[in-house]
Amino acid sequence: MIQVEGLTRRYGQTLAVASVSFHVGSGELIALVGDSGSGKTTTLKMINRLVEPSAGRVLVEGRDAAAVEPHALRRSIGYVFQGIGLFPHLTVAENVAVPLRLLGWARDRIRSRLDELFLLVELDAALASRFPAALSGGEQQRVGVARALAAAPRVMLLDEPFGALDPLTRDRLQRSFDELRRRLALTAVFVTHDVAEALILGDRIGVMRAGRLVQLGTPAELARSPADDAVARLMDTPRRHAQRVADRLEGRS
Repeated sequence: MIQVEGLTRRYGQTLAVASVSFHVGSGELIALVGDSGSGKTTTLKMINRLVEPSAGRVLVEGRDAAAVEPHALRRSIGYVFQGIGLFPHLTVAENVAVPLRLLGWARDRIRSRLDELFLLVELDAALASRFPAALSGGEQQRVGVARALAAAPRVMLLDEPFGALDPLTRDRLQRSFDELRRRLALTAVFVTHDVAEALILGDRIGVMRAGRLVQLGTPAELARSPADDAVARLMDTPRRHAQRVADRLEGRS
């Protein structure tokens, strides 16, 4: 579904992404993890040409992304990010409908699709006439997901979509998104700095460091056969945190 071949991005003398290659199968979610500046987000943005690669190419559903007009490519790919990017002067319904208006959908068809989307992302229809500022962070993020799904894309890109949310809201949205993604058979690339989130949501996990894809595999493969000590420590982070919490709860530290 998504084929990334030798993607490279330079900013002057700085090599932000260095010859990254991977394939995302139909209905699969690959989670990219790594330190800040490791190239995760730049790689993600090159898939839908928000950032143009210095070298390499991306195929989406068999089409070379470079051969598709950027606006047409982005309308075919759902994109969700941490800042959400809702238009503050538009209502919730108007925000979700933006991609559909750009595609020239008739008003009645848009209204029917909005009803479907609100049900899909478990968003109260009573919020449709409100403005983003009146919503909670979790509600705003659901609106962002609804907008990304508006034109029924088969591919989604997500950049730290739940990173700014409180733990309980984040947990609910992770569960909701995972169920939604599997039900719709979406193909997705999900960037996160949270290894536990990658383990929960990812069919496979790609570990990035200094612009390179160090290792790509299932959670079990990375835990069983890490590429190096740094990957081993990264994959063990959730277990160490869980043990420290257990120790505190038992009064052992």
